[in-house]
Amino acid sequence: MSTFQLEIVTPTKTLDQGDVSYVRCPGTKGLFGVMGGHTEAIFALAVGEIKVTKDGNTSYLSTSGGYAEVTREKVSLLLETVEEAREIDASRAQEASDRAKARLSKKEGDEVRARESLFRAVNRLKVSSR
Repeated sequence: MSTFQLEIVTPTKTLDQGDVSYVRCPGTKGLFGVMGGHTEAIFALAVGEIKVTKDGNTSYLSTSGGYAEVTREKVSLLLETVEEAREIDASRAQEASDRAKARLSKKEGDEVRARESLFRAVNRLKVSSR
């Protein structure tokens, strides 16, 4: 299977994943996957799970969105945030989920922000269980 370079860039860090054979990302229009030789494209990314396959092993990351630039040799993910599954503090994510649910049930503050917080927390919990 052909490989390509995967680079993940956030405002605070850069993760060079090296040669990978597959990456699946949460696009704003749904999930999309990239394999070697993919047509060049730019995608907007949503909150969700990124799946990376490298050397037959799969890893998962949580993101809060950004952009993906796909070229024939490389995929660059320009993300607001990224966390590897093993880095996620599940208890902290659960607390964030509980706070957002409480704000929504009490109709405290900005409902849109509370829903976005809840969605990010639930995504982090899902990825942390991988």
